[in-house]
Amino acid sequence: LFGVPGIGHGKASPRRRMTRLWLCIDLPALPLEAVSDGSSDTASAVFADQDGIRKVLLANLSARNAGVVPGLSVNAALALLPTLQLEERDLQCEAQALLQLASWAEQFTSVVVIEQPACLLLELAGSLELFGGLRALRERIVDELAAQGFSALMAIAPTPLAATWLARAGRRSCIQDRANLAGALGPLPLSCLGWPVDVYDALNNMGITQLGDCLRLPRSGFAKRFGAARLLEFDRALGRLPDPRQSYRSPEHFVGDIELPEELQDSELILQGCKVLLERLEHFLLVRQQAVQRIEFSFFHLRELATMLPLGCVQPDRALQHWSELLRIRFERLQLAAPVIAIRLRAGQGQALAADNAALEFNRNKQQRRSLSIEHLVERLAARIGDDAVHGVMTVAEHRPQYAWARGPLADNVAHCPAAPVYYPHSAPELLADLQKTSSLLLRRPLWILPVPEALAVHDGVPHYQGRLQLGDGPERLESGWWDADGIARDYYVATNTNGVRLWVFRNRSQQGDWFLHGIFG
Repeated sequence: LFGVPGIGHGKASPRRRMTRLWLCIDLPALPLEAVSDGSSDTASAVFADQDGIRKVLLANLSARNAGVVPGLSVNAALALLPTLQLEERDLQCEAQALLQLASWAEQFTSVVVIEQPACLLLELAGSLELFGGLRALRERIVDELAAQGFSALMAIAPTPLAATWLARAGRRSCIQDRANLAGALGPLPLSCLGWPVDVYDALNNMGITQLGDCLRLPRSGFAKRFGAARLLEFDRALGRLPDPRQSYRSPEHFVGDIELPEELQDSELILQGCKVLLERLEHFLLVRQQAVQRIEFSFFHLRELATMLPLGCVQPDRALQHWSELLRIRFERLQLAAPVIAIRLRAGQGQALAADNAALEFNRNKQQRRSLSIEHLVERLAARIGDDAVHGVMTVAEHRPQYAWARGPLADNVAHCPAAPVYYPHSAPELLADLQKTSSLLLRRPLWILPVPEALAVHDGVPHYQGRLQLGDGPERLESGWWDADGIARDYYVATNTNGVRLWVFRNRSQQGDWFLHGIFG
């Protein structure tokens, strides 16, 4: 084969500026880490059925130290270590964990590729300046992966295939120049290619054990014997041919599920599962710079219909602590139909996160702090006594007092900083007088309006309510509703009884002798 142009030979091309840089995250222990609790103190292993025999597929360090190794039968493993925690391999759980990691990786780059069965590819060239360089970004990814309980093999290269092969071989390489790829890939074992076993056997029979040996083979002969597709893999790995990949995009609406290890009735354990979902929601929203105003928990039971628990807040938020506080308050009143076996969290429509610049000020306005406290008070009240019991009030363009207001959404009625006073020029005294008159009329409306006016006793033509009433401001004549069956024609007065209580009373124009109490001033 010497002197014959091989796979790795070809016309030299001028060096081009690197435009792509791929980080491969290989997760060799994913089958175990996807089903275990992440505790390193407890010996655990995952098994799978192989030729009708249940064999250990992966074991953690504690189990390996006790002699439990991959390929050992389950019975033999239990004989060695009776306390061994065994879990059957769950492909669906592995796929779910990989999807969650792909969503997590979107905070670092907009190009995330899922490479089955246990690999992620991240294109980092466009993110280096944002995260302070390649070394700082790689260290952050390593730390956050470890915090989530995943161990990974990583490699960086200008092409996705080269990064994948380097990571599978356990080479923690960082290659930024495409000209160095052939030298870095040459010593790798053939096992990193992911080819069928019969192809490995055929190459081994030829004395070929490394990628560099393959690169020296004649191209035409290699393609004829092993297929042109495998020849093209080398060209893509070396950057001679493009290698387009489909980028992962997480869903726009968050839906998260968690299965509990057993049926649970303990509130604290159930809330811990909810906290895990809220942490995922917080990360989901953080990546998109969004917040939500409504979320809903579903608690699934084995033989009963799911128990639903909706939560809402006045202003859109994404903070774990905020939603956890509301959840704990509402959960105290929740009646679960049966023990819980699984939990689902579904979030509402994401909204753009509005930054609070006021939080950067050292001397925050006292009214702003009060406004924030009122918003939080409203949310806690709604969580404790229900959304129907806490509502806002909005005015309606209607003269009849019983129709002049209506229930409104909370978000539009939380107290905010009052508007700055309006000053009118001295050249418009009539406008100022009209404003003062209007304000005086507004002050005559009591906050406490009776649902149904109460008839008052009348002695010598004077109304009484806990004593004789003395009429003050009035009359204010309201005559409206002639177009429907509830029309009114009344003269309203502000009255005071002998105890100093100010009341809002009226007399029907059609019945001059009848007086009614309609409201009480604070």
